[in-house]
Amino acid sequence: MSVEKVDTLVVGGGQAGLAMSEHLSKCGVPHLVLERRRIAERWRSERWDSLVANGPAWHDRFPGMEFPDTHPDAFVPKEKVADYFAAYAEMIAAPIRCGVEVKKVRRLVGRPGFQVETSDGVIEASNLVAATGAFQHPVVPAIVPADAGLMQIHSSAYRNPGQLPDGAVLVVGSGSSGVQIADELLCAGRRVYLSVGPHDRPPRAYRERDFCWWLGVLGKWDAQAPAPGTEHVTIAVSGARGGQTIDFRRLAAQGMTLVGRTELYRDGIMTFAPDLARNIARGDANYMSVLDEADAYVARNGLDLPEEPEARKIGSDPQCVTDPILDLNLAEAGIGSIIWATGFTVDYNWLKVDVFDEKGKPRHQRGVSTEPGIYFLGLPWQSRRGSSFIWGVWHDAQHVADHISTQRKYLAYHASAKRDTKVA
Repeated sequence: MSVEKVDTLVVGGGQAGLAMSEHLSKCGVPHLVLERRRIAERWRSERWDSLVANGPAWHDRFPGMEFPDTHPDAFVPKEKVADYFAAYAEMIAAPIRCGVEVKKVRRLVGRPGFQVETSDGVIEASNLVAATGAFQHPVVPAIVPADAGLMQIHSSAYRNPGQLPDGAVLVVGSGSSGVQIADELLCAGRRVYLSVGPHDRPPRAYRERDFCWWLGVLGKWDAQAPAPGTEHVTIAVSGARGGQTIDFRRLAAQGMTLVGRTELYRDGIMTFAPDLARNIARGDANYMSVLDEADAYVARNGLDLPEEPEARKIGSDPQCVTDPILDLNLAEAGIGSIIWATGFTVDYNWLKVDVFDEKGKPRHQRGVSTEPGIYFLGLPWQSRRGSSFIWGVWHDAQHVADHISTQRKYLAYHASAKRDTKVA
């Protein structure tokens, strides 16, 4: 059986894989990108129909290409984001093969490199970059049994209100996905319960600048490690309908019922933690802290940006916060479906090399793993806060490509030295 050989194999044809390909090409590193479906497939088939990017077009892109026919401050629909990456792959002439799944990777015995079993045959690679990111396997807590008589789906399987059965909907999770889906269902006339956990709630924009700009000039995108206790805190932000600051009190005023963190289900009764007011207050504190830092930055640098005192007005708590629901009979509330907007976990079952800790997370330094020749890209906090975002992964790819290129030069010198010794 013939075995194809490549220098560097990149697994994944999304934003991470394409960024990796661009930088490998710039470094002169021969490589191949494998994508099991289409380029940027998750944007097309694993997100809801109305999804738009959470950052404006000027920010959520690669440096080498703007979104065509798009205002810089617009929030790009998901299909146009996928089209953007497909066009980018063509622009950089990325050597990508779609429809090829990587099934297993093992280190070669007695010689450097890796054996890669794919759906299209065997490949041997000197280096391998796992560019599949961290959002691979949907997480659904084992709280409500499958036979509870409810439709239960993860947010990655949600498409639009029409796919859900009649009745009220419980959305679990108050990050970007959960709050946007809950808001869409509310606008569609559904009765919505939203389970709100700990979260950050930045302003969508403040003093005529988007929050992406503020996080940039304040140095928060470049933060190299999360603050203690914030490693898994979600961010409630949205680009829907032109971009609005998430305001849970406004959602409650419009008819949404807020509840605390989902804890337990038994005999048709869902139990929620008594932490709703605390979670809302924490989000408010994060919101105010961004405004405070922004104001200080404006004053320190003498910027001519208009003041926005209205942004600091926070309304009174609605009844669902002051008198929270702790136990809810789902049938009596008319709830026919639950959407679990509870995030994702990694899935590296195909990577049979010793690079993972006891929790299954990659052991690495800025994407360079503890196993020589194995690299990662697209992980949250890979080098900074912005690592899992479009622009952040592009910069991380540059570091990984430089490392691969440097190692190749060392190996080339070693091979040359051995030839010179034989000649002598």
